[in-house]
Amino acid sequence: MLAQTATSPEVVWSLLWPLIFLAIGGVLLVTVTSVVPAFRRPGMPAAITILLGGASLTSTIPIWRRVVDTEGPTQVVAGAITIDAFTVVMTAIISCAVILTALVLDDYLRREGLAAPEWYVLLLLSASGGVLMSAADDLIVLFVGLEILSIAVYVLAAMHLRRTDSQEAGFKYFVLGAFSSALFLYGIALVYGATGSTQIDQIAANLGRTNAAGFTPNEESSLLLAGMALLVVGFAFKVSAVPFHVWTPDVYQGAPTPITGFMASAVKVAGVAAFARVFVTSFSSLGGEIQDDWRPIVGVLAVLSLLIGALAAAGQSDVKRMLAYSSIVHAGFLLIGLYAAGDADLEVADAGGRALVFYLITYAAMVVGSFAVATVVAGRGDDDHSLDAYKGLFQRHPALALMMAVLLFSQAGIPFTSGFMAKFRILGAAVEGEAYVLAAIAMIAAVIAALLYLRIIVSMFLAGGHDDEADEGDEAAEELGEVRVPVGAAISIALAVIITIALGVLPDIGRGVVAAAAEVLVTR
Repeated sequence: MLAQTATSPEVVWSLLWPLIFLAIGGVLLVTVTSVVPAFRRPGMPAAITILLGGASLTSTIPIWRRVVDTEGPTQVVAGAITIDAFTVVMTAIISCAVILTALVLDDYLRREGLAAPEWYVLLLLSASGGVLMSAADDLIVLFVGLEILSIAVYVLAAMHLRRTDSQEAGFKYFVLGAFSSALFLYGIALVYGATGSTQIDQIAANLGRTNAAGFTPNEESSLLLAGMALLVVGFAFKVSAVPFHVWTPDVYQGAPTPITGFMASAVKVAGVAAFARVFVTSFSSLGGEIQDDWRPIVGVLAVLSLLIGALAAAGQSDVKRMLAYSSIVHAGFLLIGLYAAGDADLEVADAGGRALVFYLITYAAMVVGSFAVATVVAGRGDDDHSLDAYKGLFQRHPALALMMAVLLFSQAGIPFTSGFMAKFRILGAAVEGEAYVLAAIAMIAAVIAALLYLRIIVSMFLAGGHDDEADEGDEAAEELGEVRVPVGAAISIALAVIITIALGVLPDIGRGVVAAAAEVLVTR
C-alpha cells in the first residue's frame, strides 16, 4: 500500500486575530488568574477582558482594509471560515458588546460579592463562539460555534448562586437550548443528505444540480425541505422568535442582569448573522422554488414575534420581563429584514440586507445600555426590577433617567434616535419588496410596544419615588430610593446613548460599511 500524506489546511492567522483575542484570551485569562493571585483582584479580570475586547475590535480595522479594499472576501481553514465585510461588522458588534458588558459586570460582581475571573472567561469564550458563527462557511463549524456560545451562556445565566431564579434560568436555558441544538444538528444531517455537502457555498452550488440519486435539490427534495425546517427551528430559538421564545422571559428575568444584556445583544446578533449567512447566502442563491419555501416561514415567524411579543409585553410589571418581550418584538423586525434580504429581486435584497445590518448595530447598543440601567436600578441582590423601582428616578438621579429615556425612545422608534432609522429602513425594505402585510403588522406592533416603554418613562419622570410612599423616618425607604451609578456602568450607558443618538441624527455615518456588509450577504 502506498503511504498517503495528510495535508493540513492553510490557516491565515492574520485574518483570525479577533477570534484569537477572544478565544485564546479567555483561556489565558483563566490560566493566569489561577497561577498569579494578583490577577484575581477585583477589577483586574474586567480590565483584561476590556483590553481583549478592544484588541478584537481594533484588529477588525486592518482586516476590513484587506478583505474589502484589496483582496476581497477570503476563505480560510480549508474553506470552513469566510472573512468578508459581513463577518468583520458582526465581529465588531460582538466585541463592543463584550466591552460594554464587562464595564457593567465589574461593579455588579463586587456589589453581589461574586467577584471571580470565571465570569469574564465565559464571557470571552461565548463571544468567540458568536464570532465563529458569523464567520462560518460550513454548517459543522457553525454548530461548533453555536455550542461554544451557548454552553458558556448557560453557565453564566446560572452563576448567581445566591438567587434561585438565576439557577432556574440557567437550567431552563440549558434544557431548551440542548433540545434546539439537537434539532439543528439533525437539520444539518438532512441538508447534507440532500446536497452532499455541509459547506455553505457548496450547498448553494449543488442546489441546482442533479445528484447521484437522480433528483435536483432545488426542485424536488423533501429531504432538503425537512433539513431547512429544522435549521429554522434552531435559529429561531437562538434569536427568540415566536413560538420558540418560551425560554426568553424567564431566563432574561432570572439571569444576572449584565449577562441578560449580553444575551440580548451579542447572542442575538450571532444568531441572526448565522441565520442570514445560511439562508440568504445559500438557500437564496438560485432563487426559484427553494426561495419560496423558506421565506414564507420566516415571514410567519416575524408576524408572530411582532404581535405576541408586543401584546405580552403590555401586560408586564417587571421591567426585565418587559425588555425580554421587547427583544422578541425586535426579533420580528430583524426577521422582516431577513425576509427582504432573501428576495429574488437584487435591489430589494440589497435594501433588506442594509436594513438588517444597520438594525443589528443599533439594537446591540441600545439593548446593552437598557440592561445596564436595569442593573444599576435593581441595587444589591438584583431582585427589584418592578416598575415601582423606577418611580421618581428622575428626582433621584436625573442623568440616569434621561439616558434610560433616550434608550427607551430608541427602542420605541421615536425620530432622531437610531431605533427610528432602523425600523424605518426595515419597513422601507419590506414595502420595496411589496410585503405590505408584514410592514403594516410591524407598524401596529411598534405602536403597541411603545406603550410599554412609555410606562417605564412615565414611572421615571411623573411618578413619585419610594420615599414619597414612606414616612420621612423610614430608613428602609430612603435606602431603597438611593441610586448609585458606578463608573464602569456610567461609561457603558453613556457609550450606548452616544451611539444611539449619533446613528439617529446622522444615520449615514458608516454607510459604506453597512453597504459593503450587505453586499457580500446578498450577492447571488
